[in-house]
Amino acid sequence: MKIIVDAFGGDNAPLEIIKGCEMAVNEKNCNIILVGKEDIINKVSQENNISLKNIEIVDAPDIISMNEAGSEIMKSKNNCSMAVGLKILSEGKGDAFVTAGNSGAVVVGATLMVKRIKGIKRPAFAPVMPNMASNFMLIDSGANIDCRPEMLQQFGIMGSIYMEKVMNYKNPRVALLNVGVEDHKGGDLQHQAFELLKNSKINFIGNVEGRDIPFDAADVIVADGFTGNVFLKTYEGTAIAILNRFKAVLGKNLKTKISAGLIMSDLKDLKKTLDYNEYGGAPIMGVCRPVFKAHGSSKAKTINNAILQTISYVEGNVISEITKAIEDLHMK
Repeated sequence: MKIIVDAFGGDNAPLEIIKGCEMAVNEKNCNIILVGKEDIINKVSQENNISLKNIEIVDAPDIISMNEAGSEIMKSKNNCSMAVGLKILSEGKGDAFVTAGNSGAVVVGATLMVKRIKGIKRPAFAPVMPNMASNFMLIDSGANIDCRPEMLQQFGIMGSIYMEKVMNYKNPRVALLNVGVEDHKGGDLQHQAFELLKNSKINFIGNVEGRDIPFDAADVIVADGFTGNVFLKTYEGTAIAILNRFKAVLGKNLKTKISAGLIMSDLKDLKKTLDYNEYGGAPIMGVCRPVFKAHGSSKAKTINNAILQTISYVEGNVISEITKAIEDLHMK
């Protein structure tokens, strides 16, 4: 299996990206195509004693920054590392693509270069996140600010397939993020999406409120991109705030420092559970080949986990399962 990785995507590129690729090769013995400025990749690797075993470098002369318009990937930045990587993927020269770069650009590039699965209205960001019991998927978390009801239905179907085939959840519970759990809650979008999801071949359990999501309310949370992104950023920020508060309390005086020492292993487990670096990032659901968007501030560990999740994505035949499900939906 060959995973294509954007060497110059994200705040910590290229060093942390290259280190993450080395970790993935050592852990999974996979093959990686690393796309970016070849001379810089070689120089950084040599300076930091990073092995390029099983890593092929494809030169790309340009970089698209995090603050550029996503549409520039098809215009002035069509030779950037992200664009070249997506072209390689679309040509079938690799099995999947991973980037920590510009979110808008990867959605535009994946949609226009790799193309959507037939019948899919819009691709969606779908991060897998921690809750008190295990994990859940949030779909869409920001790719589509304005959504139609049938898009939310497709998000639910795609999320269910991913959680079953990649995360090994049996009959995943799918819920619609809303302002109340009652069937009649929400606006026109939620009302219409509710009915479509209820009549889909998935385990739709109804509406869910944001406050219940941390307590394992569902395995797949469906939302329009605006609502999903607000929830995502609030959820991440709250987790960081709680960890920082714990740290401040436990370092307050000698008594609390002694207490911290006694429960240090448990605190490390808690931090690991709440740390987004453990989960890598978000698959872009709905495109013809696996595309994975890692967090913009990704370090090596995050990139490694993103690559490993992408391998599971490929091995789970998620694309073919989504294609079949959408075909069945249109035949109804």
